[in-house]
Amino acid sequence: MTKRKPSPCPYCGTGLESRSFEERERRFCPTCEELIFQNPVPVARVVVLDGDRALFVKRSQPPYEGAWTIPGGVLEVNESAAVGATRELREETRLRTPPEDLKLVHTDLDVDDPDDGSILTVCFAVERGRTAGTPRTGDEPSAVGFRDPEELVDSAERTRLLDVRCFEAAFERLRGEAREFGRRP
Repeated sequence: MTKRKPSPCPYCGTGLESRSFEERERRFCPTCEELIFQNPVPVARVVVLDGDRALFVKRSQPPYEGAWTIPGGVLEVNESAAVGATRELREETRLRTPPEDLKLVHTDLDVDDPDDGSILTVCFAVERGRTAGTPRTGDEPSAVGFRDPEELVDSAERTRLLDVRCFEAAFERLRGEAREFGRRP
């Protein structure tokens, strides 16, 4: 399994062939005699809502260095999406919340992410009152804070369309408010 289109075989280095399997063209290693699948990287994110504002972190490292994003990251092999989301929230913002307080609000598949290959995002949301602690920078971000999503999206600062979709879904699922923020592709 790889997150980008494999070539050559990630196990033995042999050039890959194309083979039909389950009605799709797949990459196949003739030496290993195995199909080599391209699978998305699982990512969990958390929208924390406080009034009309949402919690954002400013990325200090690639990918998305300098962008304001929703806290989140890659899931570990031994954790559920909700557990991974709370771990990422704690690592990046020092806020804590139990996984059972998270509400699933959005999933998204980005097949050709330029920085990370294919990404499967599972986005949760929680109200600020269901979290503990004071937001402050954690392991990776250079800044953290509650910001008005509409002002952020309309500003010249870098944001991601995926984040816009996640906080729109958070407002709708947690509060029943249909919100649409800023720019669209």
